Amino acid sequence: MEYTHKPVLLQECLAGLNLRPDGIYVDGTLGRAGHSREIVRRLTTGRLICIDRDQTALDAAAQRLAGYLDKVTLVHGNFGGVAAILKELEIPAVDGMLFDLGVSSPQLDDGSRGFSYLQDAPLDMRMDQTSPLTAHDVVNGWSQEELKRILWQYGEERYAGVIAAAMVRERSKAPIETTGQLVEVIRMAMPGRAQREKQHPAKRSFQAIRIAVNDELGEVERMLNSALDLLRPQGRLAVISFHSLEDRLVKTAFAQWAKGCTCPPDFPVCVCGKKPRVKLIGKRPIVAGQAELEENPRARSAKLRVAEKI
Repeated sequence: MEYTHKPVLLQECLAGLNLRPDGIYVDGTLGRAGHSREIVRRLTTGRLICIDRDQTALDAAAQRLAGYLDKVTLVHGNFGGVAAILKELEIPAVDGMLFDLGVSSPQLDDGSRGFSYLQDAPLDMRMDQTSPLTAHDVVNGWSQEELKRILWQYGEERYAGVIAAAMVRERSKAPIETTGQLVEVIRMAMPGRAQREKQHPAKRSFQAIRIAVNDELGEVERMLNSALDLLRPQGRLAVISFHSLEDRLVKTAFAQWAKGCTCPPDFPVCVCGKKPRVKLIGKRPIVAGQAELEENPRARSAKLRVAEKI
């Protein structure tokens, strides 16, 4: 089969990483290997560490990275554990790291995985099929207060309270087993005006449950807590986010690293001694151009931020 996957912000990522042919790089979110394939093609004596929590992505990589596997190390794991992964591989530092925080297209497109509110399937939503927690566990087992919290915090769902109450009410009669059942519960809980909005009524709730099942924000925080220490000087960290919660974490971390001094503004001289640890590559996040948006509408919400270690 011809390789047709269109990775998001590809050229911008390659430029942002400032690749060296002999460098060591990490693609912390392998997915369909679109970014990985173009990175490894530009390496000579270098190496690429490809990490993914979804075993199906790793299984497919043999074909998608054919001809380059002598320069690739495939790792089944979460990108939040990148420090432990590199330690296990005895790699003390790398020249660049890329993290694409979006859900991979195969996961969204495979109705059986339970990510989509457009296809009926068992409530799953696990990126890693070996993880114990599923969407079924969250929907049927978490308290009404906790459901309300994640719907509001992770999905920014303004009807979080009534939706959480409806889920608890319905599951008391019988477990909510499928995505189709969950969509109907959400739809019936929302007022008529919300059901008539352009956006699907279940979109925000499904996003929130998916984030909770996979601890997506926790993974981002763990990655940010360790990534900078794993880079060599002049090494680059590139992160693509797709919603405001992730982007806020990345933006805040990058700003703190770039600022250095944490003394109050009215101090005449710096007494904390903290120096900037990175320089930001671009003052604003990089977004997709019109040509890419026409080819790949999923790139519309993508934001790329890049920082270079000093």
